[in-house]
Amino acid sequence: LRICRQWIISLFIIMVTIEGQTRYSIPEELKRGSIVGNLAKDLGLVVSDLEKRKLRIASEGGKQYFGLDLRKGDLIVTDRIDREELCGNRLSCVLPLELVIDGPLQLYRVEVEIQDTNDNSPSFITKEKVLKIAELVNPGAKFPLESAQDPDVGSNSVRSYIISRNEHFKITVKTHKDGRKIPELVLEKALDREKQPIHNLILTAVDGGDPVRSGTSQITVIVLDNNDNAPQFERNVYEANVSEKATPGAEVVSVKATDIDEGLNGEIEYFFGDQTPDLVLSLFDVKPNTGVIVVKGPLDHESHPVHRFDVTAKDKGNPEMDGHCSVEIKIIDVNDNIPEIIVKSLTSPVPEDAAVGTVIALISARDLDSGDFGKVALTLFSGSPFKLNPSVSNHYSLVTSGLLDRERSGHYRVKLRASDNGRPPLSSEKILDVELSDVNDNPPVFSQPVYVVYVKENCPPGRILYSVSASDPDLGENAKMSYSILDSKVQDVSVSSYVYINSENGSIYSMHSFDYEKLKVFQILVQAKDQGSPSLSSNTTVHVFILDQNDNAPTVIYPSSAGLGSLSLQRMPRSAKAGHLVTKVTAVDADSGHNAWISYRVAEATDASLFGVNQYTGEVRTKRAVSEQDDSSQRLLIAIKDDGEPAQSATVTVSILLEDGLHEPILDIRHKAAESGGKTGRLALYLILSLASVSVLSVVTFLILAVKCVRNNSASCCVRRSDCDDYKNPNRNLQIQLNTDGPIKYVEVLGGDMMSQSQSFRSCMSPMSEYSDFTLIKPSSTSDFKEVLSVLDASLPDSTWTFESQQVS
Repeated sequence: LRICRQWIISLFIIMVTIEGQTRYSIPEELKRGSIVGNLAKDLGLVVSDLEKRKLRIASEGGKQYFGLDLRKGDLIVTDRIDREELCGNRLSCVLPLELVIDGPLQLYRVEVEIQDTNDNSPSFITKEKVLKIAELVNPGAKFPLESAQDPDVGSNSVRSYIISRNEHFKITVKTHKDGRKIPELVLEKALDREKQPIHNLILTAVDGGDPVRSGTSQITVIVLDNNDNAPQFERNVYEANVSEKATPGAEVVSVKATDIDEGLNGEIEYFFGDQTPDLVLSLFDVKPNTGVIVVKGPLDHESHPVHRFDVTAKDKGNPEMDGHCSVEIKIIDVNDNIPEIIVKSLTSPVPEDAAVGTVIALISARDLDSGDFGKVALTLFSGSPFKLNPSVSNHYSLVTSGLLDRERSGHYRVKLRASDNGRPPLSSEKILDVELSDVNDNPPVFSQPVYVVYVKENCPPGRILYSVSASDPDLGENAKMSYSILDSKVQDVSVSSYVYINSENGSIYSMHSFDYEKLKVFQILVQAKDQGSPSLSSNTTVHVFILDQNDNAPTVIYPSSAGLGSLSLQRMPRSAKAGHLVTKVTAVDADSGHNAWISYRVAEATDASLFGVNQYTGEVRTKRAVSEQDDSSQRLLIAIKDDGEPAQSATVTVSILLEDGLHEPILDIRHKAAESGGKTGRLALYLILSLASVSVLSVVTFLILAVKCVRNNSASCCVRRSDCDDYKNPNRNLQIQLNTDGPIKYVEVLGGDMMSQSQSFRSCMSPMSEYSDFTLIKPSSTSDFKEVLSVLDASLPDSTWTFESQQVS
């Protein structure tokens, strides 16, 4: 028997695929854990991917009767399935399932048909039925009996009726158009009350199942003596339609019966049949005197579109007689249900780099109304990067219609509207909240493309120089940044030897004190990198300018005191007049700007009235003519001070020896010229003309260079290396030229002959300059001068200069 039962069950479980849908058929009352079918195989899925792709059942609310075995891909029974409880007396009982699987998001429709088994026996609501029949009723009269109820359907429902053996009655079965079988008791032989006043019968209802099931009811027939005519209805079946919006008291249909008897025997009252369901009694009422059926309670086409019941007409005779008719009322649908939007599956958050067409949600729309009233159209409000793709049977997929960007909009309120085809149409709206998850698609961005930092020299190590900052519009780890300094060279040394950076906040610290005279400007290449995967980065440049401090005292270049202690001996003739150039004190300052501006003054003198020093050039000249009373040995202490704050200073002692008979070279030249003036007059004329030509040519050249400087906005002008014929001899020229390196300007000293006692200087100033500060130098030693000039700085931040020194023979 068990083997046979398993074989029968296996025959019931059949899989059918129709229009992309998978259908299984199973018998009701299967045990929990029974396998309905292998979904993985039937849907073409890989079993090993089911758990990772999160295969799940997404059926609409209500009790769930099925589950999934993801290890095997089977659809299994998880609860008791009673077809009669689920579907009542409907012939077809189908449970729809919707399966959702992620990665990519897909929807599968599966139908499970529940096959009926003969697990219910026919039964009568009334176990004992009493019929009162007059003894004068003619044979052939029919008396409707109660139908047996069997929750099973098809061949398992009631098939026939049997009456117990007797000599007066038989059973006939009348089949309604809806398939119901109604038994009728037919009188075959006239009754005789005097012989047998009561007849006890047993009515048996038999179904068509295997094995056969049955149910019984006791029928008691009481034979009456009078009132020999029963009421007769004009029609056996009354049909009517009523709107589901009909209010209580509205007339539905009127039934009418007649009785040919007179008096009380012909007066009729109308009642619901004995087996009328409680639902009908709550929705309708019948007027006893008129037979008018009216609405009593609220009607609903969606839950009960048709109501069927019997009406009995009884007279008032003794004994009373009755007649029966059937009533069928159809509830007409109206558009009284608002469409419903059902979200089957929603993926949120959605990666912001999701490709166009990525499925975000599976949505269905339904309307409980019927016909056109139940047809629903789902639309999407504009304003979001999503669109609806229709699927089968009012199902839709919400997909991306454009590129997403969480930084521009990280949250979308997707508004949907469902409308039916009613007049007027009914609609409903639903909002889906879709969040976007961050993807590391934005590199860090510095607050400035380039940073400029000014740092004073001699500041202590460990001081914070600057704090760079970068922002990243991403979130979480994708926005968490670390700062680092990319390796580069500063004077052939790694930049990490000069500074280091806090990787968390971007603060840059000095590693040691800076010396402007050694390092004026350098660059730091800073990188900001986020913690995303893969990580993104960006770079910025920090220009660090060292600001000069007055930390260097002036250094005397000439007169040199080497070999003479602290003295410098100069000779001059006693015949010198006022303004005679005795010597020139030259000093330099390794600082720059105002810190390097030098001034000279006489601090001490043997005779303060005889000598003076030019404050700016350092030229020592006689203030008056030398007299016979002046001492032959004169001593000057010259103080040299810069313009820094606080000022730095140095001193130099100049000893001057006044000698008789020592003549100035310039006087000798003039004397010789006077003597030979007459002889060389013509030659002088030629020389004058040549000098004038050269002068004109020089002026023209100067003007051309000046125009070129103005047009090119050059940092240096007037005389370049290639302009000097004597440049080929490094001991013949001294050129001081201001160069530029980005925003920093500095001076270079090129070449020079240190042994000359007579120097001439000239300069050119750029059109943008507002300063005219010059340092004229007369070096005495090539090697000493090179050492001093290694720290020379004549940087003027607001001007551009070129200095040239050439020896005049």
